[in-house]
Amino acid sequence: MPQPLFSRTPSLADSDIAECRDRILAHFHQTFDRYEQLFETLASAEAYYEKPIALRHPLIFYFGHTATFFINKLLLVGLITERINPRFESMFAIGVDEMSWDDLNEAHYDWPTVAEVKDYRNQVRAAVDRIIRSKTLTLPINWENPWWAILMGIEHERIHLETSSVLIRQHRIDYVLPHPAWEPCRQSGAAPENALVNIPAGDIRLGKALSDAHYGWDNEYGQHQAAIAAFKASRYLVSNGEFLAFVAAGGYQDDRLWQAEGLAWKNFAQAAHPTFWIADGNNWQLRLMTEIVAMPWDWPVETNYHEAKAFCTWKACTTGEAVRLPSEDEWARLLATAGLEEISADAPAAANLHLDHWASSCPVNTFAHGPLFDVVGNVWQWTETPIYPFDGFAVHPIYDDFTTPTFDGQHYLFKGGSWISCGNEARHSARYAFRRHFFQHAGFRYVVGPPLAAQASSNYETDRLLSEYAEFHYGDEYFGVPNFPRALAELAINAMGERPAHSALDLGCATGRATFELARHFDKVTGLDFSARFIGLGSQLAAQGTLRYTLTDEGELVSYRERRLADLELAAVSHKVEFIQGDACNLKPLHTGYDLILAANLIDRLHSPRQLLKNIHTRLNLGGLLIITSPYTWLTEHTAREEWIGGFKRDGENFTTLDGLKEILGQHFRLLGEPHSVPFVIRETCRKFQHSLSEVSIWQRQ
Repeated sequence: MPQPLFSRTPSLADSDIAECRDRILAHFHQTFDRYEQLFETLASAEAYYEKPIALRHPLIFYFGHTATFFINKLLLVGLITERINPRFESMFAIGVDEMSWDDLNEAHYDWPTVAEVKDYRNQVRAAVDRIIRSKTLTLPINWENPWWAILMGIEHERIHLETSSVLIRQHRIDYVLPHPAWEPCRQSGAAPENALVNIPAGDIRLGKALSDAHYGWDNEYGQHQAAIAAFKASRYLVSNGEFLAFVAAGGYQDDRLWQAEGLAWKNFAQAAHPTFWIADGNNWQLRLMTEIVAMPWDWPVETNYHEAKAFCTWKACTTGEAVRLPSEDEWARLLATAGLEEISADAPAAANLHLDHWASSCPVNTFAHGPLFDVVGNVWQWTETPIYPFDGFAVHPIYDDFTTPTFDGQHYLFKGGSWISCGNEARHSARYAFRRHFFQHAGFRYVVGPPLAAQASSNYETDRLLSEYAEFHYGDEYFGVPNFPRALAELAINAMGERPAHSALDLGCATGRATFELARHFDKVTGLDFSARFIGLGSQLAAQGTLRYTLTDEGELVSYRERRLADLELAAVSHKVEFIQGDACNLKPLHTGYDLILAANLIDRLHSPRQLLKNIHTRLNLGGLLIITSPYTWLTEHTAREEWIGGFKRDGENFTTLDGLKEILGQHFRLLGEPHSVPFVIRETCRKFQHSLSEVSIWQRQ
C-alpha cells in the first residue's frame, strides 16, 4: 500500500477558516514528525554530540534549533507571551552558518541530554498545537498576519530536514543506521551518454507578489525580468559516470582548472574526488545518508560549486565549446522549456522531489521533463548567480537575517530542489544559496552559451535603514551635534575612572561604533545585537577596515560614502572587538563577567525590557557599571503596553521610565549622579533629519 504524500505548502488564501486551520495543523504535525524521524537514523546518543563537520554544530543543536525557532518567532508576533525554556531558547537560537557572528565555540555550550531535548520538543509541539487549534485566525494569511510566523516555523523546519540530512550523511558511518522511513533508491546502471539540447531565446519574469497564496521567504518577492539569448543545456544532470572522466583525467590534480578560491579549498580539503565517493581498491563506492553502496554510475554526481566549476572548465578545454554553469535566469528558461507545473497536492511528483519516491538520488534518466531530465528534483543544481535581491525586496520584520547576510557575493544560488526538498523548497520560486565550498544534496548540469554579463554590484550597502545607521555611527556630524555612539563611549570611559576595564558589552550595538570606541579603553568588547543586518556591518568593518554605503539625498538621487577605521583612528583596536547576534531579553550564559554594559537606545525597543533589567546584574562584576540611554519612545509596535516600564499614570500620578528603572534596578544597583540628556541626529535625506534627546543614567552594581 503506497505511503501517504508528505504535505505540500498549503494555500493561505482560503475563505474557509476551519478548513485552513485544519490544513495548517496537519502540515505542522507532519513536519514535526518527519523531522524527528530523521534523527532516528542516529545510532547512539554519542552521535548527537560529535560534530559531523567542523563548520557546523553537533546534531543535538539542530534537534533543538527548529523547536526553539517556533517559540522565538511566536513571541515576536505575540501568539505566545511566555517562554518554555529560556536556556534552550538562547542556546539553540543561533549558529547555523559560518558567519563571523555565529557562535560555534563548543566551550560556550553545556549541551542538554537527548531526552531533555525530546521533552522540550514535546512541549513546543503541544504549545503550537494549542495555538493553531484555538487562536483567532483571520484570512488571508499574509506578511502582516501573526499566523505567518507559524508557517515560517514549519517551512524553517523543512529546510533543516534537508540540511540535517546532509550532516547525517557526513557523519561517521558507525554513528548512523538504516531506517525503513529513509529507504534509498536501489536502481542503477550504466551512465547515459549526455548530449546538448537547444534552448530557444525567451523572456523571463521572476519574483512573487505579496498577494501570492503560498508562503515564501523574503528573497522570493519583488520583480526581475530579462531577455535570455538562446543557449544549449545538457540533457541530463552530470552523472557519476560522466564526472569519472574528469577524475580519471587528473582534474583534481590540474590546478589550472580551478579558480583561486576553489584551488584553496581543494588544497585545504586535500580533495582528490567528490566528497561522497569512497575508493574501494580499483572500484568506487558512494556514501548515502545511512549506508555505503556500490557506485551507481547513472546517479547525479554531488559536488560543491568549486568542483562543478572546475569540471566545466575541463569540459570547455576538451571540447572547445564555451561550457559553463547556467545562471538563475537560464534555469528559468529550462523550466519554461520543460513546461513544468508546480507539483500536485494529491499525486506523487513527476520528479525525485518532496520525499515522494526515495531517500536518495536516482538515475538521471528516470524523470523526463520535456526534452530534458531532472529540471527539478534529484539534486539541487548549482548556478553561476550569487544571490541578490529582486527589485522591491524587503526583509520580513521578524526574520531579518534569513537572506540579507548572504548578499555578499559569496553565496551562490542553486535551483530545482533535491529528493528531500519539501514544502517551499520544492516550489519553482524557491531561492536558496550556499557558500561555494558547502555541500548539500547538490550537483549540476552544464550549458553552452554566450558569456554571462557580470552581475552589477556597486559594493555599496544600499539598504536604506542600514545606510542611515552606518551614517549615524560612522558618518558626518550634523548641526554641531557630536557623534552619538562616540559621545556615549567617552562618557562611559570617563565614568569607569580607575575601575577594572577588562571586558565590556555593547548591548544593542547596531552597526557597532560604540563597540570600537569602547575598545580604546577595554581589553575586549563584545557588540551584541538582535539584527544580523546591523552586526554584519560592524563585523565587516572589523575584518576589512572599510565600509561603503549609499545615502538618499532626494527621491531616487543618492550620494556615496566610504568610511575607514583608520580615518576614525580605530584600526588599532579592531582586534579587541567581536560581534555576536543575540537576544537582549534572553542572553546566553557566556555573556557574563563584564566590567561595563552599555545599553544605548535599547530598552524602548525590546518586547520585554523588564526581563532584561531584572537579571542584568548577573552579567556584571561587582562594582561594574550599567549605562542605559533612551529617548523613552514607548510604542506598542515594539513593546506591548503592559511591558512598558514607565511613561504612564500609576495611581493617578505620572510614573516615568526613570521611576521604573529605579524600581527594577534598585535592589542591585546604585544610581550614580543625576541622569542627563545627550542629543543625537539621524539623517534621513539631505533635507530631513531626526533630532532627539536620549536620557543617560549610570548605575553601579552593588
